[in-house]
Amino acid sequence: MKPPLRIADVERITLRVPFTPRVQRWNALLVWQWQIVEIIRVTTDDGIVGYGETLPHYTWGKVPDDGPERVKGRNPVDFLGDDSLGAGLQMALYDVVGKALGVPVHRLFNLPQIREWTPIAWWNTKMGPEDLAGEAQDALAQGYIFHKFKTRPWIDVYAQVEAISAVTPPHYRLDLDWNSMLLNVGTAAPVLQKLDTYERISIYEGPILQRDVEGLRELRRKVAHPIALHFGVPPFPTAVREAVCDGFVIGGGVANVLRQGALAGEFEKPFWLQLVGVGLITALSAHLGAVLPFAQWPTITCLNNYSDSLLTNPLTIQGGYLKVPEGPGLGVEVNEDALVRYKMEPPYKLPDERHILSVVWPGGRTVHFANMRDHCWPHFMAGNDPAQEPGVRLEIRNDDGSSDWADLYARLQKGPVRDWTPSA
Repeated sequence: MKPPLRIADVERITLRVPFTPRVQRWNALLVWQWQIVEIIRVTTDDGIVGYGETLPHYTWGKVPDDGPERVKGRNPVDFLGDDSLGAGLQMALYDVVGKALGVPVHRLFNLPQIREWTPIAWWNTKMGPEDLAGEAQDALAQGYIFHKFKTRPWIDVYAQVEAISAVTPPHYRLDLDWNSMLLNVGTAAPVLQKLDTYERISIYEGPILQRDVEGLRELRRKVAHPIALHFGVPPFPTAVREAVCDGFVIGGGVANVLRQGALAGEFEKPFWLQLVGVGLITALSAHLGAVLPFAQWPTITCLNNYSDSLLTNPLTIQGGYLKVPEGPGLGVEVNEDALVRYKMEPPYKLPDERHILSVVWPGGRTVHFANMRDHCWPHFMAGNDPAQEPGVRLEIRNDDGSSDWADLYARLQKGPVRDWTPSA
């Protein structure tokens, strides 16, 4: 009789995986640390190797310090569904068990496979119209037709949509994510009603504060396209009883995703799977999408932001759909050379680039900020300037070594600075 499977070793390997050139400038404003990827390599006593990945600066759960010791010497099957192990370790255990049994990971979820191809979206952070149009062209070339991007008060959303529309076919679909920055139904309704008139618009995510149950219910009555919210706010029973949205964003550990996906399915609410990372997490998202009937909206993994998937062979994406890997485990092969090439030493944090961010409106109104997270974001969430105005743009000024730049940057440490230069 074959002895039980046992975990012999758990390795943690931290990498810096560069962004693609076009997105790097924009990702530097808020998600710069997403370049840091922790790979977990699990080896069993009979030599089977499983892999997982975590973005330690953006994850539903870091791998705890004691995680590797908790599982060493144990049967990995005992830990399937244990979200407390964190993203990378949990994923590696599913991978190694699937390989040991000779089955794809989705067979371990105890649910029937209902699709072989899952929808997947190209993703971008807030970005100027011209660059977004370039991203859309790249997306089409790489097999995508669904495109989700961040919409913000400091960039003209209508210009973004028009720029993408000019370089894409009519079937190209855009999902817009405000992270609540339209604030309330009175502000949001005119914006969304205008966007409703654009052919490529598909879904609106989080247009106003998610706790605003009455406002969301009213907004749904005023706009034509579906509204999505992150699962959990307002609480799921309230969300479905009060009809505040058409579907959800679901993420987290495997057990959490399966539970929330089942709840959404019981009320026939479609959802996005949002599991952010590189190639391994994208493979896992395909396995989850393969068994969750209402994972009908395009999965968000942000894979396209990276210059390397860390996989020997790329995942298959055609016509906006990701082929569910058929091999055992996650069904993908990690590129060991890439693990060596991108390996980084501690501390596992990149120095933040210094910027002056200037939001400029037609007519000469300008507000300067020292950074996105602590200054620009709170300023607009407080309603201090328009939530969406045609013609607005964001100017990014990196440190040029000049005294003018340094003087303004020093002033901005105390808070935003407002300028007024009337146009001729």
